[in-house]
Amino acid sequence: MFQNLITTIESCSKTTISIERKEVVRPLIEYIQTKIDTQQSIRLNFICTHNSRRSHLSQIWAQTMAFHFDIQNVFCYSGGTEATAMFPKVGETLTNQGFQIQQLSSDNNPVYAVKYDENEAAIVCFSKTFDDAFNPTSEFAAIMTCSSADAGCPFIAGAEKRLPIRYEDPKAFDGTDLMDVKYAERSLEIASEMHHVFSQIKK
Repeated sequence: MFQNLITTIESCSKTTISIERKEVVRPLIEYIQTKIDTQQSIRLNFICTHNSRRSHLSQIWAQTMAFHFDIQNVFCYSGGTEATAMFPKVGETLTNQGFQIQQLSSDNNPVYAVKYDENEAAIVCFSKTFDDAFNPTSEFAAIMTCSSADAGCPFIAGAEKRLPIRYEDPKAFDGTDLMDVKYAERSLEIASEMHHVFSQIKK
């Protein structure tokens, strides 16, 4: 794993997760543990309205923490109720926190390759609907990362579990002096909670 990313993860490991948030993520821990105990693959689809910010951050950090804690057969995805584009500030924020990111296309919905380790396959990121062919169609958990997607999608076809784990949208600070700080804060909040989730898994 890249050294700058290791430093970020070490910082996340010292973050205190509130009792309330531990209860929010507990069903995800239980879902992953059940899959481990029954030797099944773990597929997590993080869903937000536009698949532009929070869902990508969640997908990337969950995949990274699974690798960090050596939890095998974890496959993380993301999607939206509509497709837009991964917001550029997301990639910039993750680069600052230690990831290596390559933009593979330059259209209105660019494809990015996000690497957390030089020898591991990149996480492929682009905006898509949650039921896009790129994502699993069955045997997965749908993790709702924003309130509008949570409210607007009471049923996700094919999902074994539907788990609301909501985060505030850093988009509220776009174009302000707080933009860089708030994107970094949101990314680290998600990273810390995914660190907690995978730290609880018994192999």
